[in-house]
Amino acid sequence: MYRDILLPVDLNHLDTQEKAVRTAIDFAQAFGSRLHVLTVVPDFGMSIVSSYFPTDFAKTAEAEANKRLHEFMAARAPAGIAIQHIVAYGGIYSQILDYAEKTACDLIVMASHRPELKDYLLGPNAARVMRHATCSVLIVRD
Repeated sequence: MYRDILLPVDLNHLDTQEKAVRTAIDFAQAFGSRLHVLTVVPDFGMSIVSSYFPTDFAKTAEAEANKRLHEFMAARAPAGIAIQHIVAYGGIYSQILDYAEKTACDLIVMASHRPELKDYLLGPNAARVMRHATCSVLIVRD
């Protein structure tokens, strides 16, 4: 049913990711799917902000994120699941949507924290992904 599953992972909030990771792994095992595990290194927002960081900051941040993502999934994913590790750079929800579209993912499985009143029902990234994705989206509460 699902050939390619996208699992966005927030490396800054790993405690909220566990249920979504287990869910995505269960789906991948059940359907023999490829699991695309994506983390996003946020951009600076405004170019003037980047001038306050070392020139190699983005490259170093991406390398560190890649290392942490591999370690995180190695400790959780059983052998036999095809996993693609991806580190993107930019806006979180836009990178998730772009990657899902580019790779024709059938399903996005993502975590969402418990909502506060200001979030209404979902966090801003999860809500935007839900509204704009062209594939099915499964939001897993922590």
